[in-house]
Amino acid sequence: MKLALIGASGNVGQRITAEAVSRGHGVTAIARNVADKGDGDGVTWVAGDLAAPEALAGILAGHDAVILSVRFQGLDFRKALDAIRASGVKRLVVVGGAASLEVTPGVVLLDTPDFPDFIKPEATPARAALDVLKGDETLDWTFMSPSMWFEPGERTGTFRLGDDLLLTAADGRSHISYEDFSVALVDELEKPAHIRRRFTVGY
Repeated sequence: MKLALIGASGNVGQRITAEAVSRGHGVTAIARNVADKGDGDGVTWVAGDLAAPEALAGILAGHDAVILSVRFQGLDFRKALDAIRASGVKRLVVVGGAASLEVTPGVVLLDTPDFPDFIKPEATPARAALDVLKGDETLDWTFMSPSMWFEPGERTGTFRLGDDLLLTAADGRSHISYEDFSVALVDELEKPAHIRRRFTVGY
C-alpha cells in the first residue's frame, strides 16, 4: 500500500512508519518540520500542516490510506477531516487515546473521579473526535485506542484486541507498547476488521 502518515515524526508515528516499511508498504511521512529528515527505503518525508488543509489535501491525494497520529489538544478535528475528504482518500485510521474507553459497561475512563486533571486537555478533545467520527459516513474510518499505559517497549506481536472496554492484563496493568500498537495498526490496514468502528489494543 501507499500510506500517508500525518504526525510521522512523533513517538508513535516513527514506530508505525518502521512497521509499515518492514512489511513492504510505502510511507509518505508528513510532519511540520522535515528539515532534518532524510528519505529512506520506502519512506518519503514531506512538510505538511493540518493548519493548511488545502495544501495537505494535495499531499494526501493518491494514497491508499491516511493515518492520523497527532495531539488532539488544539486540533480542529473537523477541518482535518475536511482535508482528508478533499484528498479523495477514503480509508482513515486515527491514533486515539484510552480515556474514551469504558472501565465498566457505561462508565468511561475520562469520567471516573480519579482521572488526572492534567490529562484532560488532551483526553477531552480525543473523545470528542471519536464522537465526530461516529457520525461520519463519508470515510472508511477506524479509531484505535491504546491501553492506559502507552509507552516505548518491545515488538512482541502478542496482544489482545477489544472494542470499547479498557483491556487489563493478568498483572493488573492496562498497557501496550508503541511497537505492538503499530503492529495492530498495520494489521488493520492490511486486513480491515473495524471499518467505522473503534477498537483497542492491549496485553
